[in-house]
Order: sequence, then structure tokens, then C-alpha cells
Amino acid sequence: MIDVIYSLVDITQRFNQLVFDPFYIRNLNMTSMTMKSFYDRIYSIDNQVLSRICENILPRISHQINELIVEQYSMERVLHTINYPQLYSLTLMDFSEEVRFNNLTNNTIVRKLLNEQITCLTIDVKDKPREPSSETLYVIFTLILSLCKQLNKLSFCQFDNRSTFRTFDSSSTNFKSSTLTELKINVETFDDCLYLLDGRFNCLSRLIINIEIISSTSGTIDNKKKLPKLKHFSLTSYPHTYLYDNLIIPLLRRMINLEELILDLSIIRSNKNYIDGIQLYDDILIYMPRLNKFAFNIYTNVDKKNVGILFSSNEDIQRSFRRKEYGSVASYIEIFTRENQHKCHSYSLPYEFKSGIFVNVQFLMDIINKEPQRAKQKSLSLIKFSYLIYLDLQGAHADYAEQFLIDKYCHLPCLLNLNIDYESLVLATNNFTNDATRLTCSKLTSLRINEPFVPPKNFYQYFPLL
Repeated sequence: MIDVIYSLVDITQRFNQLVFDPFYIRNLNMTSMTMKSFYDRIYSIDNQVLSRICENILPRISHQINELIVEQYSMERVLHTINYPQLYSLTLMDFSEEVRFNNLTNNTIVRKLLNEQITCLTIDVKDKPREPSSETLYVIFTLILSLCKQLNKLSFCQFDNRSTFRTFDSSSTNFKSSTLTELKINVETFDDCLYLLDGRFNCLSRLIINIEIISSTSGTIDNKKKLPKLKHFSLTSYPHTYLYDNLIIPLLRRMINLEELILDLSIIRSNKNYIDGIQLYDDILIYMPRLNKFAFNIYTNVDKKNVGILFSSNEDIQRSFRRKEYGSVASYIEIFTRENQHKCHSYSLPYEFKSGIFVNVQFLMDIINKEPQRAKQKSLSLIKFSYLIYLDLQGAHADYAEQFLIDKYCHLPCLLNLNIDYESLVLATNNFTNDATRLTCSKLTSLRINEPFVPPKNFYQYFPLL
């Protein structure tokens, strides 16, 4: 948006009327993103462009701006020289912990703005992937809660699933808010989720939460008290959990007035059938009489240790979702005889999740199949994943690496990150000589291989952007 304003302003009076129309300038994005890889994104603006905007454009439109997006290097010039009397929404993109902490503690202009005007705040946490949470993140979160007296909506996480998680100190007296109604956040543990729902946010009606891993809890936090004010709940957790029945179901049953529920889960069960529509209704939905929207993406992985289990067929799964609460649902079942595992994936349609198996997804992290393809269906039409940035094939057989990396079978124009076993990569690329996989590999800017290896001489010619 800011690039458009910069290029069109003061060309003609007619262009100025269009550019400065309140409809277009009330939500102003002062960033421009450059993506090197899924985890390496730079939000910035050219210094010369920024100077002209701050000197010639912002003074003419600042009184009409309601929502503003800034990054750390331009924020001081954007906020310190101009007043924004109508500003109520602020997004801080790609700020390091140190810069963000300094702004919250020492920047009087930012503190005044947050204290007196901002009701909607979005924080994009800038961290490298897979780093442990820092104490600074918790301090920053607590500072925001204590400083923003008018805050209604808070998003405190990384965009595009570049997840950063944190664990909270439940004993802190500042870790609370009486005004917050909506919260989007990534956390480390299920206990963190329970902390957020223990009453310290007594007006919270909408919670969107991504839990790094759902495992055992301390057992000291109440998971029985009803949550009558919660209207919208979204729960995402990509790692497998064994505690769906013991932790997740009791939590959801507390949400007696819920109107919208979104679940994105991978569940492991032993000696139990797949999760289907009948179980979801009996275990969860029957306790939510006001529910009017339910979207889900559920993987059930079953270790068949008891040969007496009678597993549902895919037709049985489809029939179980006939209730009106579900709408359209798709499902499929996979059986891995060598590992003695049964898997079922069921999901609501239209597909609304950022990971998965469809063309609008940005990353694929669920291709887990070590068995070879029974028939390499190379005669099928070309598959296109137009927006896919991140592909994880470490849990897949080499046949799937070949299927995805050969451009004749799969078109991946935006792919930047690839996780894969070295052996599969060598086979698919024919020891980095296969021209059929060269195009896709030449665009990669990040390649993750867990096991140690010595790159051959032609390796970096095959991956020139690494």
C-alpha cells in the first residue's frame, strides 16, 4: 500500500484525490517484505522512500489513519514526528526482543500511545526457529498488559506459523487484564493455556492458541470450571499428543457458550478406534448448545496392539459426519502393516488451515510415510502448489521426494525451504545430476538435513542459492 501511495502522489490532482481517499489510507502498511526463506523474512522500507513519505505524505494523512503497521527501523521516524489522533490499531512487525523491550520501557511516545489510544495491538515476534523461549518475551507480554489500559485485542506471536512459544509465570500479579476480549498467542505447554483461562482475563471471549506440545500438566490448575464468556476458541498443536481424552476433551467441555470452534490436532491413540463425527459430538459438541461453526483438521494415529480392535472404514467415517453441525467433511485412511499403525485424517470443507494437502497451503509438514509407493502414478496430471514455501519430507519414503521435486509431476514455484533425509535427496536427484529435479532445487534457499554428510563437488552447483 505504501508503495502505491509513494508512486502516485503529486502526479496529478486526480491521482491525489484517489490516493488520499480515506477509504484507502485509514489502514496504512509502512512495510515491504522480502523473503529469503520461510524463517528469514525482512520487513523494511527504502530510506529515501521513507524520508519522502514522512516529510511530504504522512503530515497530510495522519489525522485519518486508524490502523498502522511499522517495522523497527522506521518506527521512530513514523511515530515520533507526527501525531495520529484517530489511531487505535498498531502492528509492530519483525521487532527484535531488545528493541521491543526498549520501546516499552524507555520510549515515552510509544508508551503514551499504547497507554491512551491503542485498543488493538499486534506483535510479530522476531526469533530464529527452534530457539528456546526467553524470559524477555514473558516480560514484554506482561509489560503490554500493564501498559495498554484500553487494549481489547492482542496478537502476540509470529506470523505465518514461524512459531515462538513462551511459558508464563502464573504467580505474577501483572499477568492479567480486565479489558482484553481477544487474544492470539503461541505457548509452550497445556498449562500455559489453562493459565490464560483461569480468570485473569475475565473479559476474554476469543482465544486463538497454538500449543507447542500437549503433554502432562502440573495438575495444579483447574480444568473443570466453566468458561461462559468464551465465544470463540481455536486450538492448534502439530506434534502428536496422547492426551486428547484426558486434557483436551475436559477443556472443551468447559466452553458451554461457545459459538465457534476450530481444532487442528494430531492425536495418538492406543487400542482405540479413529476419532469420528459420532465421538466428536458425544464428547464435545453436545456440551456446546450455542455452537454455530465448527472447523477441524484432525489426524488420528492408532497403534494397533490389540488385534481385537474393529477399525472403521472410510465409508464409516464419512457416515459419522452426517449431522448438520459438520457441513461438508472429507477423510481418508492409511494402514501401515509393517509398523502396525492405522491413520485417519478427517477435515472440514472448505479447508481453512495453513498446513495440509491443498494448493493454497504455505507449508506441508505431514507427509509421513516410509513405505514405497505401490504404483508410481507418473501418468497423472501435473500437481500445483502455487503458494507452498516450506516442505518437510523427512518422514517420507524417497518415492515422495521424487514425486514432489521432479517439476514434471509437481509445480512448486514458491518453494524455499526443504527438510529431507540425505539418502532420499541423493536418490531423487540421482546424486545431484538429475535435470528433472534441478529447477525446483535451484530455487531453494534453505535445506535441512538432520544427519551429517559431506557435500560432493557438484552439490552447491545444484543448490546455487544455499
